[in-house]
Amino acid sequence: MSEPVPQLQAPLLRLLRYARGYRRRVWAASACSVINKLFDIAPEILIGVAIDVVVRGQESFLAAFGVVDPSQQIFVLGGLTLLIWAGESLFEYLYLLLWRGLAQDLQHDLRVDGFAHLSQLDLAYFEDQRGGNLVAILNDDINQLERFLNGGANTLIQVATTLVAVGGVFFAISPLIALLAFTPIPVIVWGAFYFQRRAQPLYAQVRERAGQLAARLANAISGIATIKSYTRERFELDELSTESRAYCDANSRAIRISSAFIPLIRMAILAGFLATLIIGGLQTLKGELNVGLYGVLVFLTQRLLWPLTGLAETVDLYERAMASTRRVLGLLDTQRSISRDGERRPATLRGEIVMHGVDFAYADGRPVLREVDLQVSAGGTLALVGSTGSGKSSLLKLLLRFYAPSAGRIELDGVAIEEFDLHWLRRQIGLVSQDVFLFDGTVEENIAYGRPDAGPEEIRRAARLSEAHGFISALPQGYQTRVGERGQKLSGGQRQRLALARAVLKDPPILLLDEATSAVDNETEAAIQRSLKQICVGRTTVMVAHRLSTVVHADQILVVEAGRIAERGTHAELLQSSGVYAALWAVQTGSASG
Repeated sequence: MSEPVPQLQAPLLRLLRYARGYRRRVWAASACSVINKLFDIAPEILIGVAIDVVVRGQESFLAAFGVVDPSQQIFVLGGLTLLIWAGESLFEYLYLLLWRGLAQDLQHDLRVDGFAHLSQLDLAYFEDQRGGNLVAILNDDINQLERFLNGGANTLIQVATTLVAVGGVFFAISPLIALLAFTPIPVIVWGAFYFQRRAQPLYAQVRERAGQLAARLANAISGIATIKSYTRERFELDELSTESRAYCDANSRAIRISSAFIPLIRMAILAGFLATLIIGGLQTLKGELNVGLYGVLVFLTQRLLWPLTGLAETVDLYERAMASTRRVLGLLDTQRSISRDGERRPATLRGEIVMHGVDFAYADGRPVLREVDLQVSAGGTLALVGSTGSGKSSLLKLLLRFYAPSAGRIELDGVAIEEFDLHWLRRQIGLVSQDVFLFDGTVEENIAYGRPDAGPEEIRRAARLSEAHGFISALPQGYQTRVGERGQKLSGGQRQRLALARAVLKDPPILLLDEATSAVDNETEAAIQRSLKQICVGRTTVMVAHRLSTVVHADQILVVEAGRIAERGTHAELLQSSGVYAALWAVQTGSASG
């Protein structure tokens, strides 16, 4: 098992490596924090010098620099105070500007890089994740890191600067008092690391609970129509309350640990302050210590020790940020299983598809496809029919390389599919599925999603081919009408035709139709079928269908049962064979005997 301290350091060190492009800005921000703190502790020294001037007059510390008159010494101190306060204000402005700017840019980079990496992960990864949790990582977890960089990083640097600077002054004035005043520091540092180690797993639980809460909220909001139709509002509220309470309880456990750190710090600070006050006071009464220097020590002790009361809050902020950093970097560390090493980008793709002995199983080991052999000539139409769960849609996912086959080989135009550049490959394939996803934009933006550079006339031509132009023109703002989240302002048939228009505009050599007409009415189905007769000309088409009436004109029909090809042939050939297909046809056309 790893040691606790390296575990705690790892996320910070990895974050620093990630942010190496910001190294100069980190150094500049840190320098401004240090200089600001040096200016910040200088007034305490000036107060001691002022006391020295009032008590000793012409024999004061300042007299050694040629300013003998006490009145002039006071004016000199006033001028120095003005310069120090101006310098402190300037560098406070600069470190705030630099740290906050750094926090904004770094959280932007993390969020963009996180989403970029997420978008490249395999489909299997998303099937094992809750969308709300991923949103929490890219949003709330990164915001936690931003909060630490906004203030916590500066606080840690300034505490360290105070220890070094004030410690130097203390040891120069009185090594004995310095030793006594600094005795609590190791206790405070030990306490910080002790509570940090205790808090680490608790904050990990907090972030995990935050992700689960976000997932529950996202799931409930996206399913609000179902919740209302089944009158399950009370149930969902109770479930949300349970998740919210679990999040609050996890936070409470972490807060109890971090809050216990504060009394420890305060008692340690009291010990240091009392040592300076009493020992320094006795030395001053005995004439062993200058009264001005005694004043410097007393004021600097407060400047040294009291800011440490905020260390507990800073450590708390740091540990929250590191718990979030682990989740963000964990996402960036997630590996892809689909190889992206292919480099082939041929100028054209004819669209011939061949599968040799293809097997496929999901991550849980459940077999889906077994020894699948098929061939689709370029420009031909292949239909896949069979019962639900037989593996038809999985074949389409393999063609898109959402998954890789467990065994066997898939070829396009005689070349193994793995040899093609993945992005190029997916640009050659258009997908229209039963579960249409539209983005919260205009009709025009959704049709042009695959080809954002398409002109208005191209978009309208695609809409006409998919028989969508008529209903689009009747919308309040036509092509500029917003469709709502997931296209909820449109009917199922309208969404389906927009998805078809989107695929038509993409103009791919291969078109995949996954139950594209199963969720629409007869009129819409007829419209889509008329569109497909034009759209499929000259391009390879693979369609999955339950309604056999939609596949009768296919060049080849495969009946898939339990992951295997049970039958293959044309519509006429399969009817003559009197097998599974013929039985399905009889049921769907009403010609089955009683």
